[in-house]
Amino acid sequence: MRHLSAYLIAIAAAWVVAQGAKFLIDSVRNQGVIDYRQLYSSGNMPSGHSATVIALLTVIGLKSGVESAIFGVAALLAAIVMYDAVMVRRSSGEQGAAIQQLIKEQKSKVKLPRAAKGHEPLEVAVGALIGLATGILTFFIFR
Repeated sequence: MRHLSAYLIAIAAAWVVAQGAKFLIDSVRNQGVIDYRQLYSSGNMPSGHSATVIALLTVIGLKSGVESAIFGVAALLAAIVMYDAVMVRRSSGEQGAAIQQLIKEQKSKVKLPRAAKGHEPLEVAVGALIGLATGILTFFIFR
């Protein structure tokens, strides 16, 4: 059970750190205007998704080794999540924003659809660094 805890705590801690950083960065950008949605929303700096999968990958690598099968599965999962954040979700978010703009220009009474936000590559990289640091710290705490 102790080993399972390290994995789950790494994931949760990375998410809390990334979303907390996202909240603080947004508050500074908006000159102190607080938007609590940044505590759970997707998109923006840093990527919480990248932080969580890299934290898990790091703990698995340190506990089971980088040649283990489970490390390979976790690496694949991390690659898919981070690729999706930059390529797929970012693209669909841009398309959603364009659709919203068209609806506004037409002055339509159609309810604006939600435009999911993806990530810029830098946002994913910073999230990954947060995950790496959180994973290493968690590993040494639960050693």
